Amino acid sequence: MSNERVAAGPIHNRRALLAGGTAAALFAPGLTFAASGDLPAIRKAAETGYDASVRRIQEWIALPSIAAENRDMDKGADYMMALAKDAGFQHIEKVPTDGHPGVFATLDVGAKRTIGIYFMYDVKQFDPTEWSSPPLEARIVDKPGFGKVIVGRGAVNQKGPEATFLAGLHAIRAAGKKPPVNIVLVCEGEEEIGSPNFRQIVTKPHVLAALKKCEGVVIPAGWQSPSNGGVSVNLGAKGIAELELVASGAKWGRGPKTDIHSSEKARVDSPAWRLVQALQTLVTPDGNTPAVDGYFEKVRPLTAREKELLAMAAQQLNEADAKKALGVDHWIDDLAWDKTLERLASQPTINIEGLVSGYTGPGGKTILPGRAVAKIDTRLVPNQTMADSVAKIRAHLDKRGFQDIEVNVTGGYDPTETDENSRLIKAEIATYKRLGAAVTVYPRLAGSWPGAVFTSAPVSLPAGQFGLGHGSGAHAPDEYYVIESSNPKVEGLVGATMSYVDFLYEIAAIK
Repeated sequence: MSNERVAAGPIHNRRALLAGGTAAALFAPGLTFAASGDLPAIRKAAETGYDASVRRIQEWIALPSIAAENRDMDKGADYMMALAKDAGFQHIEKVPTDGHPGVFATLDVGAKRTIGIYFMYDVKQFDPTEWSSPPLEARIVDKPGFGKVIVGRGAVNQKGPEATFLAGLHAIRAAGKKPPVNIVLVCEGEEEIGSPNFRQIVTKPHVLAALKKCEGVVIPAGWQSPSNGGVSVNLGAKGIAELELVASGAKWGRGPKTDIHSSEKARVDSPAWRLVQALQTLVTPDGNTPAVDGYFEKVRPLTAREKELLAMAAQQLNEADAKKALGVDHWIDDLAWDKTLERLASQPTINIEGLVSGYTGPGGKTILPGRAVAKIDTRLVPNQTMADSVAKIRAHLDKRGFQDIEVNVTGGYDPTETDENSRLIKAEIATYKRLGAAVTVYPRLAGSWPGAVFTSAPVSLPAGQFGLGHGSGAHAPDEYYVIESSNPKVEGLVGATMSYVDFLYEIAAIK
C-alpha cells in the first residue's frame, strides 16, 4: 500500500460516510426485523458504538496469537473469553485440548431458535519487513477505491468480521433489546495450523448438546466484491490436509547427516535432490493435476445442480476482476472462464507451500544440505477424506522406493457440504438479497475451514459463511478490513454490523 496515506488524528466526515453507500440506500430489513420496531434503535446504537467497535478490532489485532509459533495462545483464549463476556454471553469457558485451548460460550435469551457461531482467535505468521503499515499496530489508512481501512494481521482473517458480529450484539444490547435467537459460540486457536484438535472441543458432551440445538453454524465473513458489492453463498468448502515431506541423510542412510561442503557432491548423495525427485512423482509434469495412485477414485463428479450453479456463476462473476485480484494473466491451460470455475470447485490439488533446504540468505554458501523439507497442502473434494488422502500419498511414495521420505501431518479436515434448502442457506440468501447485495450461489468454496466438524457426525448441522463488508490480504502483507467505505457498493463497519443483526432476525423467522 505504498500509495496509501496513514490517517492521522480523528476520523473526519465519519457521519457522512456512515450515512452513505448501501448501508443507508439499500438496507431493507426482513419483515420480522421491521415489524419488531427494533431497527431504528439498533441502527442508532451501532452508529454510536462505531468508535468502540473500531477499537475492539484494533486491540484484538494487537494481540497476535499464532499457533504455528506457540505465541500468546493462552492470552489469546483469555482475550476471546473477555470479548464474549463483554458482548453479553452468560456462560463462558476455556476448553482444553491436546494442543491449544478453545473457548465455548452461550447466550440464552429464551428464544425458540438457536444459531451457532464459529470463531478463531489465532492468526497467520507475518514478516514485518514486508508490510507498509506495522502488522500489529492496526493503523487506519486511506485505501483508494475503498475508503478507510484497518491494516493488520487478522484484519479480515478473521478478527475484523468476528468483531463486527460482536458489534451487532453490543448494538442490540445498547438499544435495550435482546437477540431474537439464542447463540452458541465455539472458538479455536488452531485454525491456521489445520485445526488438529478442534473436534475435541465440539464433541465435549455439553458443547455437543448445545450445538445440537442450533439451526446451523456460521463463520463471519467480509467478502463483498468491490466491483459490484456481490457475495457468494457457498454450499460447502474443500477440505485440506497440511503436511511436511522431509528428506534427510539420517533417515535415508545416504547423503550427509548434517550440512557439508558442496564440493563433496561429486561423491555424496543429496537429500535435497532426493526430495525433488519424490515431489515430481506426486503430480503431472505441468504440476497441475495430482498423479498419486488412486487419488481420484473417491472424487465425486459435479452434480447436474452444481454444474447449473457454476454456469450461472460464470455469468455473474467477473473474470477480469478475478485475475486482477490474484495478480495473474493466465489460467491453467488457458482455460475458458466457466471451465476455471468448474475446476476450482471440483478439482483436488497437491500444492507446494514452501521448500526449505540449506542456505537461503544473501549471496551463496557452498554447502550440500543434509535435510530438505517441502511444506504441502492438499485440497480435498467430496467424497475424499483427509485420512485417505494422506494414506494414498504415503503408499504412493513407498511404492516408488521413497520409504525414507517422512510424511508428517500437521493438520487438516474433510470437505463440507450443506443442503441448499436448509434454513441456514435460505436465511443467508434472503438477507443478502434484501440488503441489495448480488448473490451468487456457489457449490464449493475453494478455500478451507473446519466446517466439516459441524457438517459431519456427530454434530451434523448445516454450516457456511455470512457477512457483508470487505477486506483482503489474508495470509499476506498489508491485510486490511474496510471500516468506512467510499465505495457505494460495499458496506463499512456499521452496515456490516447491521447485516449480522438482520441475519439473526431472519434465522428466528424463516420457515
